[in-house]
Amino acid sequence: MNTKNTILVAGAAGMVGSAIVRALLDAGHEKILGTIHRTEPDFGPQASGRVRLAALDLMDPTTVRTFFMNERPHTVILAAARVGGIKANADYPAEFIYDNLMIACNVIHAAHLADVQHLLFLGSSCIYPRLAPQPMAESALLTGPLEPTNEPY
Repeated sequence: MNTKNTILVAGAAGMVGSAIVRALLDAGHEKILGTIHRTEPDFGPQASGRVRLAALDLMDPTTVRTFFMNERPHTVILAAARVGGIKANADYPAEFIYDNLMIACNVIHAAHLADVQHLLFLGSSCIYPRLAPQPMAESALLTGPLEPTNEPY
C-alpha cells in the first residue's frame, strides 16, 4: 500500500480497528482517517497530524454516503460492528444482525459510489463452527453449527 494514500478505518476506536490504526502508523502511513461511534482513542504522539477521526453513525446511509463522497478514501478497512458480548447477543439477536448488516451495507455501498480502490471487510472468529479444530484453519469457515449466541453476530 502506498503510504501517501488515504486509508479509512471504520471502527477505529474498537479493539481491532485501533490495532489496525497503530499498525498503519508503525508502517509509516501518513493519511489515516478513522470513524468512531462514541469513544475517541489515543493513538499516541505518533498519530499527530497523521490520524483524523470523525464521529459518524454508520447506520445512517445518507450520512455515510456524504462522508465518503467528501473524503474519497483510497482504501477502506471495515472493522466497525455492533458488539456486546454473549448476554447481549442472546438477548438482542435481531438487533445485532440488523445493525451489523446495515453498517456493512452502508459502508460497502458508499465505498462503491466513492470509487474506493480497495475495501477490506473484517469478519469475526464467531463465524467458525463452535467445535472447530484448534488452531482454526480458514477452510473450517462455516463447516458446522455456530455457537448459538454468535449466530446473529
